[in-house]
Amino acid sequence: MTEPTAGSSTDVDWEALRLRAVELMERAYAPYSHFPVGVAGLVDGGRVVAGCNVENAAYGVALCAECGMVSELHATGGGRLTAVFCVGSDGQALMPCGRCRQLLWENGGPECLLMTPEGVLPMTAVLPQAFGVDDLRHAHG
Repeated sequence: MTEPTAGSSTDVDWEALRLRAVELMERAYAPYSHFPVGVAGLVDGGRVVAGCNVENAAYGVALCAECGMVSELHATGGGRLTAVFCVGSDGQALMPCGRCRQLLWENGGPECLLMTPEGVLPMTAVLPQAFGVDDLRHAHG
């Protein structure tokens, strides 16, 4: 797979990210919902991290695809997400849930770009007025 490049939205190889997300979606473990999800993210250092959803008979303990991707991000050296593509079983852009939007904000910040069903959007549009580390710093002085 060709590694997508960081930078503006036009500098990102969105199709390469989509194909990696599809590859992971096909590995998802979704025997209960039958709703496989895959995600791939470009890291500021140029590498790609990815994840898939992993369900559990105790539904509340299921892991979202974005959780797996963020885990791989940190397990492989950290960095900041710059572009993310999440897909469902049809291989098309899927909007992350609210919890996962928070994960993307925490690990990519306001500049991170997300491919959505409506096209590429910055995290500021996907999670406006986001709560983050700055709020914690402000509360603790």
